[in-house]
Amino acid sequence: MRGTMTERVARIRALTLLAAVELLAMGLWFGVSAVAPQIVAEWRLDNRAASWLTLAVQLGFVAGTLVSATLNLPDIIRPRHLVALCAILGAGANALLAWGVSSLAPALILRFLTGLFLAGVYPPGMKLIATWYKSGRGFALGVLVGALTLGKASPYLVNAFGSANWRVNVAIASVLATVAAILVERFVREGPHALPNQPFDITQVTKVFSNRGVRLANYGYFGHMWELYAMWAWAPVMIRASLVASGDSPVLAEVASFVVIGSGAIGCVAAGLLADRIGRAEIASAAMAISGACCVVTGFFFGGSAWALLLIAAIWGASVVADSAQFSACVTELGDPRYMGTALTLQTCIGFLITTVSIGIMPRAVELLGWRFAFSILAAGPILGIIAMLRLRATTAKQTIR
Repeated sequence: MRGTMTERVARIRALTLLAAVELLAMGLWFGVSAVAPQIVAEWRLDNRAASWLTLAVQLGFVAGTLVSATLNLPDIIRPRHLVALCAILGAGANALLAWGVSSLAPALILRFLTGLFLAGVYPPGMKLIATWYKSGRGFALGVLVGALTLGKASPYLVNAFGSANWRVNVAIASVLATVAAILVERFVREGPHALPNQPFDITQVTKVFSNRGVRLANYGYFGHMWELYAMWAWAPVMIRASLVASGDSPVLAEVASFVVIGSGAIGCVAAGLLADRIGRAEIASAAMAISGACCVVTGFFFGGSAWALLLIAAIWGASVVADSAQFSACVTELGDPRYMGTALTLQTCIGFLITTVSIGIMPRAVELLGWRFAFSILAAGPILGIIAMLRLRATTAKQTIR
């Protein structure tokens, strides 16, 4: 019993530390997007140009995960070393933007580099926590993605109550990411389920898709990603526009954006607990059904009651990311454990490439359809994701019977 209790304490400690690392490091993602209104005014940009401040991070992340997966970096390098190095490099790129950039072109280069380095923080972090959990892995990954979600929401809270100077607020994200690098390097170790470093094997990039279960989990993830980051990037813009039109405080808009995105942390943990008991495919499908419905109805609250808008947006925020960890959990359980890091990294690579399309078309959708209907185009992702996860459930059920 004592040994079991010791192992449990070690797992909880590892999960707590890694959740803190993801929370602190991931403020880099939307650190600049959160202050976009100030940058737009100072640099005299339009909304399409401003959207590239987010798109550049997505593209950088895609490039980083592609290189990382192709070279099997999460499987041939100790994950904690990779996370620490990339967190500190991302913090540096972000700090350079905060203190030395006054135009769009160099800002986009640094945002691209920030995304590139974050590719070495998120997927290796998921692999690292998987070395501590076999049973309860859905919950553990849910906590990790929940912390990541809070981290990505945190710049909006910093912008609401931080400095009037946007550069200071952006720099805060670099300080927090530096702390994350120190935490993971000094205090986090691999768990009892870790495997030795693997040899380089470029064929793993294609082998991932030869596994039907992993392939269907990835398809579900791709549908989920079509919706997720477009919602995260553009829901705050819609909330600002709606509250300003209603004469509400700009601070309320920033706090509301934090609450809407940050509510995903609750959804991730709850979905993780339920998925470990009910099934990953079932819970992911339910989350996508709720978020898909929110895609269609949220716009109808634009310009009306601020509290009604925030309520439906918070439900959307909780459900839109609730399923995210479960797609990753499926990959860790159904794929080759020796190259788990490569499989997770490739999954995120393609998923984030998809986000660049949905984020990019939202300004045009708003122009053509207005806020009332613009988010409806995101519902296609959850629909396709549900189909994939229901097929995965049927596949795994047949395997269980055999």
